[in-house]
Amino acid sequence: MTSCPGPSTNGAVVVEIEDVTPPARFQHLPDALAALWRSLRELPLGADQSDAFEYFLTRREAAARVREFLVRDGSLTLTLRMDGRLHSVLIRPDGDDRARPRPTTHPVL
Repeated sequence: MTSCPGPSTNGAVVVEIEDVTPPARFQHLPDALAALWRSLRELPLGADQSDAFEYFLTRREAAARVREFLVRDGSLTLTLRMDGRLHSVLIRPDGDDRARPRPTTHPVL
């Protein structure tokens, strides 16, 4: 499987939790990840999901790792299970609404 490189991600990003938060724009990726973590930790997630998101979004190299996904795939979609259904957690560069390869999706966290 190949993927097309995405745009540079040194600019603003948009994050969203499907059916929970509307898209929110942040000038810097670390700020977006911190805000996303603040929103996620308020949700009724199980301990395993909460620990996985904390690890993915708050560790020292989190921004660099997410930036790699954005450059390679154009966006990053994580999923969570809440209230009996899956919700997407989307991170993408701001203003990048053109058609792109299918985003990287990780298993349910």
